[in-house]
Amino acid sequence: MQDGSARPEGQCGPLFDTAITRLFGIRHPVLAGGLMWLADAPYVAAVVRGGGMGFITSRSSPDLPAFQTQLTRCRELSGGLPFGVNLSTSRHTAVPLMDYLDAALAAGVRHFETAGRAPADDLIRVIRDSGAIVIHKVPTIRHALTAERLGVHAVALVGMECGGHPGINTDMPATLGGAIAASRLRIPFAIGGGIGTGGQILAALAVGADAVVIGTRFLAGAEVSAHPAFKARMVAAGEEDSAVAFAGKTALGGAWRVLDNATLREVRRREAAGLAEHADFADLLAGSLSRDACYRDGDVERGMLSMGASACFIDRVEPIGAIIDRLMREAAAARARLARLAAGQPTVSLG
Repeated sequence: MQDGSARPEGQCGPLFDTAITRLFGIRHPVLAGGLMWLADAPYVAAVVRGGGMGFITSRSSPDLPAFQTQLTRCRELSGGLPFGVNLSTSRHTAVPLMDYLDAALAAGVRHFETAGRAPADDLIRVIRDSGAIVIHKVPTIRHALTAERLGVHAVALVGMECGGHPGINTDMPATLGGAIAASRLRIPFAIGGGIGTGGQILAALAVGADAVVIGTRFLAGAEVSAHPAFKARMVAAGEEDSAVAFAGKTALGGAWRVLDNATLREVRRREAAGLAEHADFADLLAGSLSRDACYRDGDVERGMLSMGASACFIDRVEPIGAIIDRLMREAAAARARLARLAAGQPTVSLG
């Protein structure tokens, strides 16, 4: 497994200048999704060296020293490029939220992604007073407008297609949410959910977004700290291998889009039997099950493994920098196709 220290070949130069590329100082309008257990130093460093922005998931660390070690390692692997930290505002964490923030600021981090409940005023104030940037991840336009009023610099609007927890149950597709956000938000925004090609990146920019959020498409990245068997399963995944559990059940955390495996099928069996309390599913929902049984030991049938349908675009294990390069080349080709259409030129031979 690569550790993210080698700079990938053939990095694409900047193709798009947006409010978010300027806000984060990145080459490409690509923000990496916060993958629980997997958004660690090698992953995040590979994303930022590839021209995007990544966020170390703070709550994946068991204690503050472990988190500080991740920060130090990411600074080394990123070659001095800025990177970000993900702060959960709703989930239980091993360390108080403000302790994570203080440690990150002390380490020189100035880019933050918050996710969960609306960020508290003191959290936003500390981040802004430190000269740092904060983007808040939201599932609906209503939540985006609330975050805007609270003073975040940008929002990431995730749709029903995204792997993991969208935040609440929503039927809103990412691109539709983006088109609505373009007419209602005054701050920059990214959209995420189901994005796995460069053409989709161009489409997101066309509807008004300033960047995209990508998580699933990176799951087979060479720098991802997961077992080779898991990455092989991602390469083999098709568009029908993603499924949703707990739709409409906020007491269980709400909708969760995951790989259709034995654990998901057992969850659905219990749902069909009328079970509805967290205790009825606790043995299946423990995050450590995914971390240990799958990501560490390679059993892809165990654990609720967050994954969207865009896994169908994964066709190989390769460095994350190469994935971003490929996405941007596809975006450039899609832009060129639109230019030909606008000029009245045929895009295919009528032979």
